[in-house]
Amino acid sequence: MITKDPLRSKVNRSQPAGTGAERATVHATPSDFCRIFMEDMDGLYLLSLLLTADHDKAEQCFVVGLEDCVQGNPVFEEWAHSWSRRTIIKNAIRMINQARSTPETTSNQVEVASEENASIAAVFRLEPFERFVFVMAVLEGYSNQECAILLNCTRQDVITLRTRALQHLALADVRLITRLTPSGLKNEQFLSLVGAA
Repeated sequence: MITKDPLRSKVNRSQPAGTGAERATVHATPSDFCRIFMEDMDGLYLLSLLLTADHDKAEQCFVVGLEDCVQGNPVFEEWAHSWSRRTIIKNAIRMINQARSTPETTSNQVEVASEENASIAAVFRLEPFERFVFVMAVLEGYSNQECAILLNCTRQDVITLRTRALQHLALADVRLITRLTPSGLKNEQFLSLVGAA
């Protein structure tokens, strides 16, 4: 006489119909990552550039990020876009950490001259750690805890650096505004009108 295993029957009844191969989550393929990097090339490169503040490092970060995504561990298809951005961030962190431990080589740091790009230039002028926290926490929306884990620091460090970065950027905006002060107003008068004094 064949008897049923009651525990096994209970487990099978608790699973919805259509489990197994039909319900398996699809992983992103190398071609999915190639497509993501092609479609969002400008955004991913800008992320690399904001983090590294150096064209050569940004390009290297972008290329290594693509390689890591294509050759790395399987990732759910729904996570492929965010995983691509995270890979760029992790590679930028690795590059900047390596740059700190090796002698300074010639770099292709970004020079931004136009007033239209003054905000980007202000981000480039942040200290590297401040810049990483600003880009990750403010622009990319990472939590304090996620930033702390990726940057190998405390949550308090992240909070402090994010605040300092925002203060530096606000000060840069005020300086830009004072350069563009309408004629006939003194800088102090204009700053008091816009609430920056």
